[in-house]
Amino acid sequence: MGVGILALQGDFEAHAAALEKRGIEAKLVRTPEEIRQCQALVLPGGESTAMWRLMEGTGIPQAIAEVAATRPVLATCAGVILLATQVENPQQDGLGVLDVTVRRNAYGRQLDSTVLKLRDTCKEELGDEPLEAVFIRAPKITRAGEGVQVLARREGDPVLVRSGRILAATFHPELTDDPRVVDLFEAMLAPRFSESAA
Repeated sequence: MGVGILALQGDFEAHAAALEKRGIEAKLVRTPEEIRQCQALVLPGGESTAMWRLMEGTGIPQAIAEVAATRPVLATCAGVILLATQVENPQQDGLGVLDVTVRRNAYGRQLDSTVLKLRDTCKEELGDEPLEAVFIRAPKITRAGEGVQVLARREGDPVLVRSGRILAATFHPELTDDPRVVDLFEAMLAPRFSESAA
């Protein structure tokens, strides 16, 4: 199986469209078994509290943690909250596979959602042009651990980070025509897919 997109709640359809536009095989996954079969995984934006409720007692959190330890993962918005070491506002457990502290709804509610051009970016990874980012009830990364590389910031706060095989954005790259975040994820997939094809 190619890239699995967790399809319990949230904007998983938009992620599927963004990947398929690049010719990347994407499959919606809803069970631990389907998640474990994926060569890579996408955790979409949505409502993190609702996602936790839907995953309770299913074994899905354990399957996500297993995949994140060995395969590429793209997490956006609520997906970052799921992976985080610490979650604030309110306090809750994350899976602890991404060494960040995340504050939920840190930029305000739905009415405070916005589209920004991020100029504080890692030029080596993203080039010179500002990165378009759609923030919808976005979380804020308030702490990034030592092994976490910050690729883009909003007013000083990390909003796009990478740690090993995990790429995490507090915004929604699947909702913009700017391809660069999905391009970074695709580059993480290439070695994995070429190994499996060999």
